[in-house]
Amino acid sequence: MKPNLLVIDDNPDVIKALKVLFHLDDIHCHGALSPQEGLRLLSEHKFDLVIQDMNFSTDTISGEEGIQLFRDIRAQYVDMPIILLTAWANLESAVQLVKAGAADYLSKPWDDDKLLVTVKNLIELNQLQSAHQGNQRKKSSRVQQLQSKFDLCGLQFASDVMINLLEMATQVANSDVPVLIRGPNGAGKEKIAEVLQANSRFRDAPFVKVNIGALPNDLMEAELFGAEAGAFTGNTKRRIGRFEAANNGTLFLDEIGNLSLEGQKKLLRVLELGEFERLGSTETQKVRVRILSATNTDLSTAIKEGTFREDLYYRLNLIELSLPPLSERMDDLPLLSQFFLEDDFELSEEAEELLHNYHWPGNVRELQNCMKRAMLLSQSHLIEPLQLGIQLDSQKMKDAREALTKNDIIEALEQHDHVIAKTAKALNLSRQALYRRMDKFGIET
Repeated sequence: MKPNLLVIDDNPDVIKALKVLFHLDDIHCHGALSPQEGLRLLSEHKFDLVIQDMNFSTDTISGEEGIQLFRDIRAQYVDMPIILLTAWANLESAVQLVKAGAADYLSKPWDDDKLLVTVKNLIELNQLQSAHQGNQRKKSSRVQQLQSKFDLCGLQFASDVMINLLEMATQVANSDVPVLIRGPNGAGKEKIAEVLQANSRFRDAPFVKVNIGALPNDLMEAELFGAEAGAFTGNTKRRIGRFEAANNGTLFLDEIGNLSLEGQKKLLRVLELGEFERLGSTETQKVRVRILSATNTDLSTAIKEGTFREDLYYRLNLIELSLPPLSERMDDLPLLSQFFLEDDFELSEEAEELLHNYHWPGNVRELQNCMKRAMLLSQSHLIEPLQLGIQLDSQKMKDAREALTKNDIIEALEQHDHVIAKTAKALNLSRQALYRRMDKFGIET
C-alpha cells in the first residue's frame, strides 16, 4: 500500500512541486491551502505524515499560525509525524516545535533528496512504531484475559514466553491428564503446578506436594506409597503415603528424575491401573490421583543412561510445560522485584540496572532472597546496589551508562525496530532506565 501524505501550505506552487516530487517516488500526496482545510482532510482520510507551513496569512512571518496548526494536529493525532517547512525567520519557532514533538523541520527552499529521505525514514519508523504498539496492545489484552478468567495464584509475569506458557497451562488445567513441568531450580515450577491445580476440577480436592529430591532413597517409597508397621527399622505404626493422602485430588512430584527405579515401577502402575501396595503389605490400594511432576534434569539423557524408565517418561509428559530461566524472561524482572519488595521500599536506578545486568543463576528464588536481603540491609526506603549483594563490575557499568549519548539510544532503537525490550537489552539497561534516558533526551517511543 502506497504511503499517503498531506501538505498544508497556502502557496499552491509549493503543493504542486511536492506532489510531483512524491509522485515520482510512488508516494500519494494531497494538498490543503489552509489550516482549516488541512484539519478537514485529516478527519476524512488516513495519512501517514503531514508537511505543514509555518505561515498562512499574507505578510505574516511570526509563525503563530503554524504553531497553532501543529498543536491542533497533535491534539487529535498524537502519533502523526509532522515535518515543518520554515523560512529562516521561523527557525526558532520550528526548533521549539521539534522539542515539543515535531518530527523534523526543513528550510525553504528545501533539498529534494533530503526531504525524500526524511519522509521515507519517518514513514517507516511510524509504521514500525504502530506495529509495535499493536503488538503491545495484543500482549496486554492476552494478559488481561488470563488474569480475568483464571486464578494465577499471584504469579507476576510480563514476558511473551510466560504468557504463552500460562495460556497453555490454563487450557489443559481442567483435564486430568499428567503434566510434566520442566525448568531449572528456582524458576517457579511449583508455582506453575499451583496454577494448574487452582484452575482444575480438583481445585477443592487434596493437593499434596512432595519434593522427591529431598527424600532419602530408602524412605522415598514409604513416603509415596506408605508402609505397614515394621516394614523397615524404626517404623512402629502404619504410615499413610502421599498417594493415599492425595486420593481424588492432585499429587505434585517435584524433582521426579530422582525417583528410584523401583519407585518408578510402582508409579507407572499407579498411572496405568490406579493401584499400589504399601511397603510390607500385599493388600492392593485403589486411588484416583492426578499427577503433576517437575524436573530440572534432562530425562531423555537419564533414559539413555538407564536411570529413568522410558515408558514412565511418556506417561508423565502427555502435556509438557517448559519454564525458562529468569535470564530468558527478563521482562518479568521489574514486576517480580517489586512484588518481593515491601511497599515502603523501591529500587534506585543503579540498583535496577544491576538487577538487569545480572545473570540470575538461582532464578526467581535468588531474586526473592536478594530482595529480602536488600530490605534488611537498607537504611532508607531507597535500595542501592550495595544492599543487593550482587557482584558485578559496577565501575564498568557506570562508565558505560554515562557514555550513552542521545544518538546511541536513537541508533539502538532503530536497529531493534523501536522494540523497547530488545533495545534495553542491547544497551544493558532495564526498560525503566531506558525510558528515563529517552525522557531525559526528549526521545519519543
